[in-house]
Amino acid sequence: MKQIEFKQAMRPVLDPDVVPAVLWNRKYSEVAASTVKAVQIGIVLERTNGNRSAFLAKIMPEGAGYDEITMKYIERIVKFLLWMKGGNKITIAGSRTLAEKLGETYSMSGKRAFDCRIIGEKIYGEAIKIGHCDFKDMPKEKELQTAIGGNLDGYRIGFDLGGSDRKCSALVDGKVIFSEEIKWDPYFQKNPSYHKDGINDSLRRAASKLPRVDAIGGSAAGVYVDNTVRAASLFRGVSEEDFKKHVVNMFLEIKEEWGNVPFMVVNDGEVTALAGAMEIKDNAILGVSMGTSMAAGYVTPEGNITDWLNELAFAPIDYRDDAPADEWSGDIGCGVQYFSQQAVARLAKLAKIELPEKMPPAEKLVEVQNFMGKGDDRARKIYETIGVYFGYAVAHYADFYDFRNLLILGRVTSGEGGDMILSGARRVLDIEFPELSEKIKFRIPDEKNKRHGQAIAAASLPKI
Repeated sequence: MKQIEFKQAMRPVLDPDVVPAVLWNRKYSEVAASTVKAVQIGIVLERTNGNRSAFLAKIMPEGAGYDEITMKYIERIVKFLLWMKGGNKITIAGSRTLAEKLGETYSMSGKRAFDCRIIGEKIYGEAIKIGHCDFKDMPKEKELQTAIGGNLDGYRIGFDLGGSDRKCSALVDGKVIFSEEIKWDPYFQKNPSYHKDGINDSLRRAASKLPRVDAIGGSAAGVYVDNTVRAASLFRGVSEEDFKKHVVNMFLEIKEEWGNVPFMVVNDGEVTALAGAMEIKDNAILGVSMGTSMAAGYVTPEGNITDWLNELAFAPIDYRDDAPADEWSGDIGCGVQYFSQQAVARLAKLAKIELPEKMPPAEKLVEVQNFMGKGDDRARKIYETIGVYFGYAVAHYADFYDFRNLLILGRVTSGEGGDMILSGARRVLDIEFPELSEKIKFRIPDEKNKRHGQAIAAASLPKI
């Protein structure tokens, strides 16, 4: 079998064998484009609301010695697009063979059973179906953009639910008059009452600072449609039966308990990007948060959000065959293992920083940050490694998103370590992708926005 070979200018000091998806994909595309018999194909993902996203690619012809590599190229792109844009109906225009192989892979008995279950059944309520058509019959793209947020009138509450804490703020005409952060441990709680009681507790504490509550807006990791929970790592400990009974409509119940005031909860990545747009007064923003997991959000050049998933935690960025596996999905080389507390914990081992195996990732991050504060070279190498990862990942994201502002936040990016991540990423762009380095501005929220920006943006979601 032939291989894809390319030059890589920079390698992460603790993880030099990483294979950046952006370089691998671009080299494959270059080889295919230079081949006389290259085949033009299209990948179309359709969502249950009828919206469709399309991606065009040229592939090597069958039987030219690249069949396995071509399958890897298209499967990794399909995986990226599934978690970026979403969709439970996939059409491969121009290759029946790839459609059939992908159908086997993305089935309940295939390697991507997790994606089939979460995206197909949980998010869209229907199993993933992969079909084929001739390239000339490829379905046309149909994308939806929605203008939300920016509503700051009245007495509002904004909340943000993370994996290690929940934040809640009270606002009066856009001014934060109360804000607090409460630690919690939602990931492996079996009783959904733990989550609901915690959310209501935070809302009550904020409401006690207001004469009345006119609107409530919130953000949380996961996928939310019309205030219903479709998939969320916060509830990963809840059984399937209890998820359907008590989690899916949890926010609708909370809304009713709060007098049916205007209420909206959306993915935390979208609110992160919206907060950035409100702060810098510009659009075309990709927001990336490196926290308990990895969250992402996108504001279009027009200033709107889309109906895409933007769950880049599950989107592949490393194509080596022995890349680290995500503990939830089981897939390898995906963003969460590179840009989160889990990534820091993984790299701490490679840096020979000995930490208790059972210590939670959040506490391991604190320990690494403490080592960093003492000038420990092992900790520095962790952040240098993440910086190189991130530089190549940013270039990869730029092949799929149209953005000129990159908003970076999350606990992993705090302090001197965060500065090293960004300087390392910038250096990768300078050396490998100068055209992107010139185009993309790194944006870091100021301290006020770090504390309140997410809550303000979340609170501004519903209209009164």
